[in-house]
Amino acid sequence: MSDRYEIFLTCPKGLEGLLIEEAVGLGLEQAREHTSAVRGMADMETAYRLCLWSRLANRVLLVLKRFPMKDAEDLYHGVLDVDWQDHMLADGTLAVEFSGHGSGIDNTHFGALKVKDAIVDKLRTPTGERPSVDKLNPDLRIHLRLDRGEAILSLDLSGHSLHQRGYRLQQGAAPLKENLAAAILIRSGWPRIAAEGGALADPMCGVGTFLVEAAMIAADIAPNLKREQWGFTAWLGHVPALWRKLHDEALARAQAGLAKPPLWIRGYEADPRLIQPGRNNVERAGLSDWIKIYQGEVGTFEPRPDQNQKGLVICNPPYGERLGDEASLLYLYQNLGERLRQACLNWEAAVFTGAPDLGKRMGIRSHKQYSFWNGALPCKLLLIKVLPDQFVTGERRTAEQRQVEREQAQAAADEAPVRQYNKNGNPIKPAPAPAPVVEQARLSEGGQMFANRLQKNLKQLGKWAKREGIECYRVYDADMPEYSLAIDLYQDWVHVQEYAAPKSVDPEKAQARLFDALAAIPQALNVDKSRVVIKRRERQSGTKQYERQSAQGQFTEVREGGIKLLVNLTDYLDTGLFLDHRPMRMRIQQEAAGKRFLNLFCYTATASVHAAKGGARSTTSVDLSKTYLDWARRNFSLNGFSDKNRLEQGDVMAWLDSCRDEFDLIFIDPPTFSNSKRMEGVFDVQRDQVQLLDLAMARLAPGGVLYFSNNFRKFQLDENLAARYQVEEITAKTIDPDFARNGKIHRAWKITAR
Repeated sequence: MSDRYEIFLTCPKGLEGLLIEEAVGLGLEQAREHTSAVRGMADMETAYRLCLWSRLANRVLLVLKRFPMKDAEDLYHGVLDVDWQDHMLADGTLAVEFSGHGSGIDNTHFGALKVKDAIVDKLRTPTGERPSVDKLNPDLRIHLRLDRGEAILSLDLSGHSLHQRGYRLQQGAAPLKENLAAAILIRSGWPRIAAEGGALADPMCGVGTFLVEAAMIAADIAPNLKREQWGFTAWLGHVPALWRKLHDEALARAQAGLAKPPLWIRGYEADPRLIQPGRNNVERAGLSDWIKIYQGEVGTFEPRPDQNQKGLVICNPPYGERLGDEASLLYLYQNLGERLRQACLNWEAAVFTGAPDLGKRMGIRSHKQYSFWNGALPCKLLLIKVLPDQFVTGERRTAEQRQVEREQAQAAADEAPVRQYNKNGNPIKPAPAPAPVVEQARLSEGGQMFANRLQKNLKQLGKWAKREGIECYRVYDADMPEYSLAIDLYQDWVHVQEYAAPKSVDPEKAQARLFDALAAIPQALNVDKSRVVIKRRERQSGTKQYERQSAQGQFTEVREGGIKLLVNLTDYLDTGLFLDHRPMRMRIQQEAAGKRFLNLFCYTATASVHAAKGGARSTTSVDLSKTYLDWARRNFSLNGFSDKNRLEQGDVMAWLDSCRDEFDLIFIDPPTFSNSKRMEGVFDVQRDQVQLLDLAMARLAPGGVLYFSNNFRKFQLDENLAARYQVEEITAKTIDPDFARNGKIHRAWKITAR
């Protein structure tokens, strides 16, 4: 066998440029770049070194043979011609991977089968011994790549993919592969920063992949030092003495690296469930002295300026997998930008994101951007130098202004207290510096315009709400068509619903406007970003608007008309309280004294609680959903009402049909459309209104009143109803100032017997 081999290194897409630099540094000659691969020439020692030391490759393939191939017969004979007895024993195990198509092979499974057959036929002994297939841990992993009529037959020296270093047995929901994490660190300049003794912090560390890869680079640890099973372990061409020499050298380098004073490497993670798995990964990598992981939000990570510490902040913030998520993540990116400005002046930062538009919202300019792929997702690595003149403040600074700022920063550094010592020779701790003031992020022109409108609305409506004792109200409802949001205040929480933009609007422009508006909300309404909840409201089909969106189970108590109600701002599209029905609920409270009250399609029974507060003799609330009836029960007990308030689970139409009771006051606010699994057929408010109202009016006591409303924008009340009952439209009287801008929020009627 020749002393030099053709070697193929495979890697994730986008890492080829970095991999060729690394491979040449490890001894690969005549190196050339391909898509997701690098090829070159190497002796056996270099091939082993690539297996042990490559931080970026997936596999190290040693080419056994290249041959032209026109069809499956050529493939079989080309593989059969190899002296397989030089590579494996007759009773060994093998696995074959086949890639590419053409030359009559359009199925990789068929191609792999042909290769396997040729090897088995070559090694079959007269006594019938032959190799068998083992896909998990074979003695030999064979790879055949078909490329434009040429077959490239290789031996996979790595075995399992090299990104599997062995320390990460536990991972989070969206893990970065180890070799991609290493590539991002290298691109971010970490080898240089580490060599200078710099620090590293990851404020969203997950299970610690960046931290471990960074420490391994800094401590000169070969990434695959701890791997026991290799693709060459049972290969007959393996040279154990040569491998042992290289492995011992790597072991000595790792021991020397770990004997140095550890660098300051810290991870912070908000999700408590990931802390222990992260620490376990660090321990398995043997790096507990180098790496510490703490639980905390982005805002808690704290470098050590007292030790004149500088270094790299690196993170992979979430991208927003579900529709509407990106909006909620805006504040996370803003908080990250604020933290960098506050605590990391003169550090470098690297933000790896699949949502570059969010990256732009950090309020800090990136001086360089690199494209990467995370699996099939295109991503960007934003490199930032956290200097005073990097801050994006909505206006261009002149070179003179930047020079003045640099001089001011230098002057401040020069005035830093000189370390003083007491008579015992111990350093005197300087008084803590005052906490830096975070400047409010400057808004774009559109964002400022939106903020002005919000503040104007808040000023007008705030006075009215205070006068009326109202704590929950709508402060903005798509007043400006290009900012298509509904914004509601629930005490000190803000509930934002984004209406899906019409198809005629460019999605990128709509996204940019949304981000402008979201950046303006906390400033304009003077609330903490953590108290802004964002949802996207599509055209809903069926009962989708009532379905659970999240599972945080966080209820907030609010007050209205002298009663307390529970709202849930996170888990459902609606919050449990329809704010536009406030005047109707107050009307019911005022008219309920001594009456038997019926609430159909009751939802969380807020109107029934108002009726009980107003002194109703009894209340009956009917809904199909057990979840909402449980919520209703909690609303009643919160106000001390229970025994005389009935909660009935059932399909309203069927319930009315079988009911024989009489009621003095009835409220009906049906959905536009419902097709719940638990009800017969489908309810359609336009089609079924007459049947619904006839059934309900049959239950109305003499002198009683029925209030009917709905929010279907195209709804027309059936004219035949006016012939049978006294019907009066009262929509205008049921709309408060906070909904006056939206005339179609709902329509309402008062119906009595003729």
